[in-house]
Amino acid sequence: MTSFQSMLSGLRTFGSDIAHGLFEITHSGFAMLGLAVVFATVTLAVQPQIREQGEQQLMEWLRSRQLAANPEDFFVGPIERATAADPSELPKQQAQVAYWLSKKYRVAPEPISALVAEAYNIGRNSKLDPTLILAVMAIESGFNPFAQSSVGAQGLMQVMTKIHVDKYETAGGNLAAFDPVTNLRVGVKVLQECISRAGSIEGGLRYYVGAANQETDGGYTQKVLAEHARIQSVASGRKQPTAPQPRMIPATVTDIEADGFDKVAALFKY
Repeated sequence: MTSFQSMLSGLRTFGSDIAHGLFEITHSGFAMLGLAVVFATVTLAVQPQIREQGEQQLMEWLRSRQLAANPEDFFVGPIERATAADPSELPKQQAQVAYWLSKKYRVAPEPISALVAEAYNIGRNSKLDPTLILAVMAIESGFNPFAQSSVGAQGLMQVMTKIHVDKYETAGGNLAAFDPVTNLRVGVKVLQECISRAGSIEGGLRYYVGAANQETDGGYTQKVLAEHARIQSVASGRKQPTAPQPRMIPATVTDIEADGFDKVAALFKY
């Protein structure tokens, strides 16, 4: 065998060894990748909070990428993003309610106007009196969209987010509890189910506050119905005082919570 042939044979052997090594590395790499995918899938299945966190981070990343690609969009349509409306553009009845609530609860009339309009819209679709919806909102949070009770009830309607997490899924997850309109819609859904379950508004309010099986609801139902009557009176054109009433935040039924009951329909999950 000539030296050239020997060199050629050596190169072939060297190439074969490299190819074999690359195959082994690639094979092992795919195996490790497969194991990693299986592990990640199992982890996400048994740890939903990790999945939710990942989804939120992904959405934030996508939004940041969208903003980077179209920075001018950040300044487009601020009115569409804000929970606000011009009270002068509301129907007379709704405007009267918005201005009164604004003065009583010391909240700007524009965001209150948006909530009043949404309450009337939801009330019409759900067959609930919008002034009752507004009364619940008033007693629960005083129109503070970031309110949170000691037991975890959150937002305008003080919904127990952890219990009604399924109702926030279509809105993007638990953090939507602090979006005023989303919280309002979820709260109305819970209230509607409570009233249906109890068979009456009074009974539904007791369910809503988590006092259905208690001797007392801490005066919650009476306070809501009293505010409901005042808002109805304002809507009909009659004057009502705007001196703030004592609010029931964060614990509207202190005695009930002391007995181990959570508010906002915590006694059952729909």
